[in-house]
Amino acid sequence: MNRIPKPILYLKAGCPWCQQALSFFNSQGVDLHLRDVYENAKDMDAMVSISGQTKVPTFEYGDFIVADFSVDEFLAELNEFPEVRHNLGISDSEN
Repeated sequence: MNRIPKPILYLKAGCPWCQQALSFFNSQGVDLHLRDVYENAKDMDAMVSISGQTKVPTFEYGDFIVADFSVDEFLAELNEFPEVRHNLGISDSEN
């Protein structure tokens, strides 16, 4: 079985939506790789490659990609992928 790597959260320092997303993931115990796309052009290139856009926050977990989201928008998308929700350990009670 292939193991999916740790999720990546692409963000920019000072972005309020990024801080809300980070706070949410921390509250859920989701261990993330953080990539600041302003600090590293390669991270920006990677984010654009996987999502087709330049807005943050952008979340990557294997083939599950959510770009330019609020926490509510992320949860709505996550509801369509119960296996991803389970693998990330995000509780259903957040809705």
